[in-house]
Amino acid sequence: MEDHKIVQRNLALQREWYGEPLGDRVRRLVVAFNVSQAQLADVLGISAPMLSQVMSGRRAKIGNPSVLARMIMLERKVLTPDVASGSPEALQLALEDVRQSKPTVSRDSLPVNGSADDEAVVFPFLRRLADRRELSQAADVLGEDFPALAELLRRAGKGRDA
Repeated sequence: MEDHKIVQRNLALQREWYGEPLGDRVRRLVVAFNVSQAQLADVLGISAPMLSQVMSGRRAKIGNPSVLARMIMLERKVLTPDVASGSPEALQLALEDVRQSKPTVSRDSLPVNGSADDEAVVFPFLRRLADRRELSQAADVLGEDFPALAELLRRAGKGRDA
């Protein structure tokens, strides 16, 4: 019974830290990319047993920020048209791109290196939500406390007509 309590506590912590249990996020990636958990673990840069422990709640968190950044990269790539279409070539290219990545994570950076792929997904999304003036105002509000996010909003606003 003690193990059950630990797992439940860890799953609750995952909901708090990551928005939902990591097992749910990982299972979606396994399905979206049509890979095994072991193959996904390899792409993320984590051992298969460690990924299994995180998914089952026997471990609460992913200790390596680069692994989490790679998971976020894959989640973003699922939103790109080629990957979303299920094209086997696009799926493999996306997996290989993430496997080879060297993401950096810091307080003042986005979760992953700002690449053209990131901008191709994030900027159009932000531009659908808000016009140039709104993006600029949001950047001004966030600027002092969240400079990296404010800069992202400013860059997204520059490419949009008012």
